[in-house]
Amino acid sequence: MAVTRSVNSLQLSEHARIWFSLKSAIASSSGFKSWKGELPAAEAEAAPLDQLVRRYLRETLETLAY
Repeated sequence: MAVTRSVNSLQLSEHARIWFSLKSAIASSSGFKSWKGELPAAEAEAAPLDQLVRRYLRETLETLAY
């Protein structure tokens, strides 16, 4: 039997607050700023911050995995 997880709105709200704080901290880091500076200007300016932070985290973790 599959286990179904129920996430209530309070938990979603808490997760959203945590992600906002984490995203803000990452975006203000020197590593993120350097990484963003290497992107084409149009891409760096057009993409939403959420998308850029997720991409930065994915690429950083892929690099560390090697």
